[in-house]
Amino acid sequence: MNAAVTSSKPALNRRMITATVMLASILQTLDNTIANVALPHMQGSLSATQEQMSWVLTSYIVAAAIMTPVTGWLASQFGRRQLFLGSILGFTLASVLCGIAQSLPEMVLFRFIQGVAGAALVPMSQAVLFDINPPERHGKAMAAWGQGVLLGPMLGPILGGWLTDNYSWRWVFYINVPLGIMAFVGVLLFLPKDETRPSQFDLFGFTLLSLGIGALQIMLDRGSTLDWFGSREIWIESIVAGLAFYLFAVHSATSKNPFIPPALFKDRNFLTGNVFIFVIGVVLFATLALLPTMLQVLMGYPVYYAGLLTAPRSLGTLAAMLIVGQLVGRFDSRLIIASGFGLTAISLWQMTQFDMQMDASPVFWSGILQGLGTGIIFVPMAAMTFATLPGNLRNEASAMFSLARNIGSSIGISVVQALLISNTQVMHASLSELVSPFNLANRNPQLAAQLTTHEGSAGLNAAITGQASMVAYIDDFKLMLILTLLALPLLLLVRAPQKANAEDAPHVAAE
Repeated sequence: MNAAVTSSKPALNRRMITATVMLASILQTLDNTIANVALPHMQGSLSATQEQMSWVLTSYIVAAAIMTPVTGWLASQFGRRQLFLGSILGFTLASVLCGIAQSLPEMVLFRFIQGVAGAALVPMSQAVLFDINPPERHGKAMAAWGQGVLLGPMLGPILGGWLTDNYSWRWVFYINVPLGIMAFVGVLLFLPKDETRPSQFDLFGFTLLSLGIGALQIMLDRGSTLDWFGSREIWIESIVAGLAFYLFAVHSATSKNPFIPPALFKDRNFLTGNVFIFVIGVVLFATLALLPTMLQVLMGYPVYYAGLLTAPRSLGTLAAMLIVGQLVGRFDSRLIIASGFGLTAISLWQMTQFDMQMDASPVFWSGILQGLGTGIIFVPMAAMTFATLPGNLRNEASAMFSLARNIGSSIGISVVQALLISNTQVMHASLSELVSPFNLANRNPQLAAQLTTHEGSAGLNAAITGQASMVAYIDDFKLMLILTLLALPLLLLVRAPQKANAEDAPHVAAE
């Protein structure tokens, strides 16, 4: 991309490129959550246990996490256009293979391929939008990009539940085919060729980072199933991850051409932005992981309606991004981000007030408020993160930004699920000591007698389990509320961007 365009045609190209890379982002992010609700249906078809089915999700997450850091080098080596085309084609073909899979090993393999192919779509779409827009349009560009990144995971459970209920679980993968074809044709027609910058590949650094990320992801995904550090497997994975990350840090500090340029982390805005996107990954995806199970298991909502109750969050995010894109550049980004964190904190406080007798309205309104908050944060934060970074580092920076979000989501989901299980057990034990047929014998002998029967004991245990689970959910929401508030002081580290140099200013390019 090296020719500035001033005619009316580039403006049309800019809109079409934006629409195309947004579609590519949605294609990848949608698959982070769309398969979750279909797992019970897939389990019977593939003759697998519930524990084995977790590998359907884990294989995709691990593959995407491993390949995300390398997308910057691939884009420099082969060009973004070629990388986009190859990624979309590979992702679409892997989706078809997932849809026709007949056994668990086949499904895990095809999901791994899907994760490898789709890893580049989100970070490269962000880098493209930065390059085709001048600095004053970065807010609007990040609003468009954020819609794809945030709306995909939010709409996934709704679309996945509807497709599974009305057609088959295989359609959660087949739906990628028309989307993939449209994205491929869009890139082919509208995304200009860009210059390549061939460089030596740091295989040793990539191997260490991949090993660390892979071991960490597997440890996080399997920890709750294997009782964490009570399992030898978790110990091995944690040691491998820690050692690999340590060796990678030493190698990066001493190598002439490291896999991740150290210059990235010398930029204060970029470093702070990665912390923020890590927190957003924890809060957003952990909430999305908790709410469906809470609504289905505790509140008794069907799968489709549980997914439908997450829709207001998407509407809030969409509304925020349509508004905040106009505000970036006119107001201090730090104030906008602070207001977004404030709304997110209020929504999490509302979630700490949930109870077993509530109707759907608290879930609805807290979802809208959290969607508004995360949407308001996301746009100025993404623009701020890259504002003071040289243009030649955007490919690698976009990959690291997406990696921070992915790791945040993985850690957040694993931690809240582990705490949910642990706190439920602790609260069940505490409540059982206070509520038992023997405690009620003096107060209500008739009720105490009923509870000593098999049916009565089962009903009492179910009621105690439900209340204990609700307390555990509330504790998770409190934890995310505290994390959100603790992130606010980091805004003091952010600095206002200097005026862009002419040679670094993004531009629209045409072939």
